[in-house]
Amino acid sequence: MTLNMIEAAQTQVAALTLAAYQKAAAAGLLPSGGESVPAKVDIPKDAKNGDYATSYALAAAKALGKSPRDIAQTLADNMELEGTYFDKVELAGPGFLNFTLGQKWFGEVLSAVETQGQTYGQSGLGQGKRVMVEFVSANPTGPMHMGNARGGVLGDSLAAVLDRVGYDVWREFYVNDAGNQIHKFALSIDARYQQLLLGEDKVSFPEDGYQGEDIRELARLFWEEEGDAWLQRPEAERQDAMARFGLKINIPKMQADLRRYKIEYDQWFLESTLHESGYVQDTVDKLTAAGWTYEKEGALWLDTTGLLKKKYMAEGKTQEQVDKLDLKDDVLRRQNGFYTYFAADIAYHRNKLEVRGFDTAINIWGADHHGHVHRLQAALDGLGLDGSHRLVVVLMQMVNLLQDGQPVRMSKRTGKAIALRDLLDEVSVDAARFFFNSRSYTSGLDFDLALAVREDSENPVYYVQYAHARICSLIAKVVEAESVPVPAAGEVDAGLLNSPEELSLLKTIARFPEELKLAARDYDPSQVNRYLALLAGDFHRFYNAHRIKGETPALVQARLKLADTARSVLANGLSLLGVAAPEKM
Repeated sequence: MTLNMIEAAQTQVAALTLAAYQKAAAAGLLPSGGESVPAKVDIPKDAKNGDYATSYALAAAKALGKSPRDIAQTLADNMELEGTYFDKVELAGPGFLNFTLGQKWFGEVLSAVETQGQTYGQSGLGQGKRVMVEFVSANPTGPMHMGNARGGVLGDSLAAVLDRVGYDVWREFYVNDAGNQIHKFALSIDARYQQLLLGEDKVSFPEDGYQGEDIRELARLFWEEEGDAWLQRPEAERQDAMARFGLKINIPKMQADLRRYKIEYDQWFLESTLHESGYVQDTVDKLTAAGWTYEKEGALWLDTTGLLKKKYMAEGKTQEQVDKLDLKDDVLRRQNGFYTYFAADIAYHRNKLEVRGFDTAINIWGADHHGHVHRLQAALDGLGLDGSHRLVVVLMQMVNLLQDGQPVRMSKRTGKAIALRDLLDEVSVDAARFFFNSRSYTSGLDFDLALAVREDSENPVYYVQYAHARICSLIAKVVEAESVPVPAAGEVDAGLLNSPEELSLLKTIARFPEELKLAARDYDPSQVNRYLALLAGDFHRFYNAHRIKGETPALVQARLKLADTARSVLANGLSLLGVAAPEKM
């Protein structure tokens, strides 16, 4: 038995259509030549046009030399539906064949969910390919903030979806513990440390330093642990110690914040290891050996322009189109001998694809990084790693936080950022995860604090969780009142589930595996949120329209099984989002 009933129905429509054609051709009712015409199968938007439809007759008209309606009618006359998923087939429009599902299909929907349980929706789409999802990767110079909150749940939920559809998934956080931002971090702590000991009027603060209260706290902790002896140490030595001290405090805090947010990583990868091992230099040397670098004004540059031209031409752009682009080269090694962040980034992604052998590297980045995507892909192309195809970057739009309908301003530089831990003190982890994943990453997101804590149907996470809790309560009451357990799928007469509300609920339950495939294909786990809202709505409509207690024993069993099946899929989908499925609310 197949466990993807949408796929099974589409496959059967194609097979029935081909079998009907072969039967008609053998009887001389249709000419030869129709076997090679594909039977395209769709799901009509309007249920009045059946549950599935094929346009085979329209596609075969030229090959068979007959009108589509004549072909379709002949096929319908020769269609054998006995023992199939379908009760009837009808001719419609210019030559469509519309198929209506029957009891066998609906019964197998219940069986499919029962068989797979919490793994329902799994498939072989990923074919075991190794995929890394790198997400959040916030600078460890301050607390986790709102942007990290959206990227966190997007990356974590996407990883869960990819795992369910058959990919071998690895979750990673890239710790930028080297480079200019760490130098600025150290300067900021050092200035606050000196101000603490000498007075704020005696020590100026760096103009572009980190202004947050967390920097003052780190300086205070450093002073409490080390005293004032560091004032007499060389500046470079002092600042190196402060950077290491600050990272030792901040990184565990980040890990704790993300753990509270239900995010665990397979690895926290330190940028500093790339420099210390010489891997950044080795990567730059390989680009030089491949002819993609040059020296100018004492610095080493990447021929990004040449790499991008090659990339764009391979993607089908004309020379004229490429010439109009404002392409610029990038520095890999500065005059002072230090490698740039871009050089380290190239090395890190080379490590992903070449050393650790991931088939695909998926990065969740903020939309403000869009200019970096093609440059990095092109650099990997220059290393022979096919970065244009193997590096996928999901560019996430910004979040607007609202309080009482008014925007809450955020600025990490001024220290007024909304920290993730502060947000989770205001709203539940479940609400935060569901809300931040409620829209596609291509759209901006308004996070309404007031809505996130409401306990009514206007709050989408409450609406979905309440459906699950409502089913749990319902099942407990029915099992007690009727003295029957939830039956196995094979004990249910699916033909009794024939009302519009029951059929709609069953069809929505069957869609789950397809929704996961689409979410994986589009790197968009928000499709799971939308699906769960639809499933919850279908259940609520079913529940409001039909009784379970007091009906005939067979109908009680059928509806009880339907409700429990919906409960199972709701819990399944919520688990992919890292959201609880409560039994009581």
